[in-house]
Amino acid sequence: MLQQISISAGESSKKLENFLKKRFPIGYVRKLFRKNGVRLNGKRSKPGDLIAPGDCIQLYIPFEKSPPSGRQNAAPHGNLEIIFEDDEIIVLNKPAGIAVHEGKDVLKRHSLLGMLKAIYRPQGIVPRLVHRLDKDTSGMLIAVKKDTTARRLEGLFASGGVDKEYVCLLVGRLQENEGTIDLRLPGREGKLVRALTQFRVAKRFSETTLVRVKITTGRMHQIRVHFARFGHPVVMDDRHGDFSYNRKFRKAYGLHRQFLHASKLTIEHRGQRRSWTALLPADLTKTLELLASD
Repeated sequence: MLQQISISAGESSKKLENFLKKRFPIGYVRKLFRKNGVRLNGKRSKPGDLIAPGDCIQLYIPFEKSPPSGRQNAAPHGNLEIIFEDDEIIVLNKPAGIAVHEGKDVLKRHSLLGMLKAIYRPQGIVPRLVHRLDKDTSGMLIAVKKDTTARRLEGLFASGGVDKEYVCLLVGRLQENEGTIDLRLPGREGKLVRALTQFRVAKRFSETTLVRVKITTGRMHQIRVHFARFGHPVVMDDRHGDFSYNRKFRKAYGLHRQFLHASKLTIEHRGQRRSWTALLPADLTKTLELLASD
């Protein structure tokens, strides 16, 4: 089945591959070029060919909207909860279960960024993310509407100029009421760089500890890795956690994702310090209620 896409007058010149990646999963786009299933104005095309307004793209390999069996995708979650918005930024409370970017098992339209682009496309706005949260972490996330804002905020995140606070439940009872984990982790280029995680105990249960966490750096899985190395992994962490304890906890309390929530975000915005908070979602609140009743 042939599908045709006409390049609108408002579209800027860009590589054909990049244009298609904004509309389809990366795997499908690669398949198109690998099997010579794409034409530009009726001619065989390459990923680096430039498109321009008025061009016509023909796709000769059907796009399967439903993923093959055995693959798991995050389902669309309807309207996103936007906490604050102006002409530069969008502050969101991200639900758990939504990946921020498309990937091997996540279609673009099911990703947070894909949803944002669909919402703002009629306004001529292409949102960008300047930081990220893991798929199963809920809470505060910022997207930007302008390139200049993106560069400024990316600089703030890189330099530690953003205050990020989390709430998480750890396996075991921490003896310390507060502390700092200073353990080097891989940075963007894979080299070990400094990573700091500060924590304060909020409540102790019989086998777990609820803590409030601040991180001044943003390494991949920083909180999860740090507490795992500390000997108290995040409850229900399916990668760095205590798997046998997770199975027991899931059966007892019905929680199906890591207990990690980005509760507060503070940045410098338009000349003033701005903070936004996100309350614990229902699944984490219910877990705490059950723990308190034991």
